[in-house]
Amino acid sequence: MESQAHGSGMVKAEETPFVNRRDPALQLGPDGLPARSRRAPMWDDVPDEKWNDWRWQLSHRVNDLAEIEQILELTDEEREGLSAPDKFRVDVTPYFISLIDPRNPDDPIRRQIIPLGRELRSFTGMMEDSLAEDRHSPVPGLVHRYPDRVLMLITTQCASYCRYCTRSRIVGDPTQNFNRREHEAQLDYIRRTPQIRDVLISGGDGLTLAPKLLESALRGLREIPHVEVIRIGSRVPIFLPQRIDDELCEMLAKYHPLWMNIHVNHPQEITPELARACDKLSRAGIPLGNQSVLLAGVNDCVHIQRELVHRLVENRVRPYYIYQCDLVEGAGHFRTPVGKGLEIIEGLRGHTSGYAVPQFIVDAPGGGGKIPVMPNYLVSYSDHKVILRNYEGYITTYEEPQDYRPHDQASCQYCQHPRPEPGQEGITGLLDGKRMWIEPAGFGQVHERGTQEQHRLKDPSKWVPFGVGAIDGTAIATELPVLQSGADYGPGEEPRPAEGLPSGSANHELL
Repeated sequence: MESQAHGSGMVKAEETPFVNRRDPALQLGPDGLPARSRRAPMWDDVPDEKWNDWRWQLSHRVNDLAEIEQILELTDEEREGLSAPDKFRVDVTPYFISLIDPRNPDDPIRRQIIPLGRELRSFTGMMEDSLAEDRHSPVPGLVHRYPDRVLMLITTQCASYCRYCTRSRIVGDPTQNFNRREHEAQLDYIRRTPQIRDVLISGGDGLTLAPKLLESALRGLREIPHVEVIRIGSRVPIFLPQRIDDELCEMLAKYHPLWMNIHVNHPQEITPELARACDKLSRAGIPLGNQSVLLAGVNDCVHIQRELVHRLVENRVRPYYIYQCDLVEGAGHFRTPVGKGLEIIEGLRGHTSGYAVPQFIVDAPGGGGKIPVMPNYLVSYSDHKVILRNYEGYITTYEEPQDYRPHDQASCQYCQHPRPEPGQEGITGLLDGKRMWIEPAGFGQVHERGTQEQHRLKDPSKWVPFGVGAIDGTAIATELPVLQSGADYGPGEEPRPAEGLPSGSANHELL
């Protein structure tokens, strides 16, 4: 490091400020500016100030066959889906549709927002309101299904519309939207129900509301003494990351404790723009979680899910839930067997950090609530039906899809290039019975500060498990014997360990 004279002494030159290039929110593009996602060619001439304006993005959403065909090379089935007169609403922000590979009909983002003709087909178990939210609604737009928390629907509008939407019966329909009068009725019910300590704001998507209307609802909740926590469920950061600006974050930070769950289904949705949006929310003190939906042809692959949870954690977003796709109209072709979700969780647990492993949830048909698929709650499982029990003892059945096409590993880039798991080689010695412990790399070498003095923890006798070595603590040089399978010993005829080797009674935990 350079130094310079200063009086009679020397002072070090000022250090170069550290820039953390591992932070996804600080990612730079080839031009040295903050990284940006691609734009579809039809918007190449739009000035950056407009493209980055969330109001411009909302007002320029694409929604009909003619517009979308200018951006994507559509299939016949997509044309059928876009032409259907009674289809669920289509509206896609220019930012989000630009992320799609226009030539790939199986693009995972494309499958979530472009309708197919098969959406209109019915399937076994299909329901209009599969979660029985309307039955648990004491006032319009408020769902009280759990003892101490409620779901507050403050709008039916979203930035874009997912084809598997749980609330497609009302979402996207401007004639069924909620207004200030209905917000006040929802707040009044919460005021009169003191056991409510947790309120989840959803819809639609609350972050699409006019800023003053959203703040009015948040302020109304925060003025109720028994409301401890406010949560927002939103896909706006994914569909419309431009909405997450400094003004919004400053407003949200006034109403802490406030949490937010976002909704990312595939690694391709995690863009530089989303990384910066999550960074802004985190710096505003808002803890972030992620709820994804298990979707056939989109993310029904353990390698895709592992990449997803790793990218989420990298952006300081905690994977919270993987939902089984609900039994709603339009979602039949997205449904997977419950066993696929179990397979994915099995492929994550232990293979990655515990806080990167979400819970696998079936939202029980008929209003049974969120049920984690684990032994305590999984009553019965056959090839066509799953029987589940919720926290109240409520028993519900979930019909399995009959036409699920398994994930195509041969064409999946994530399956073709799975993450290796190096460093596990030393485990094999433990598993085959030849070793009782693994010594650290370089164990016993002399290199401390260039001296001949060994660190006290490098003394091999410190690493001999009790009862394994000789009395003086010396390690055993010979390999541990392994009993051959299939040996036929009578009672009391099993061979005893050689002198100095561990016995079952001395070290039964390791044997």
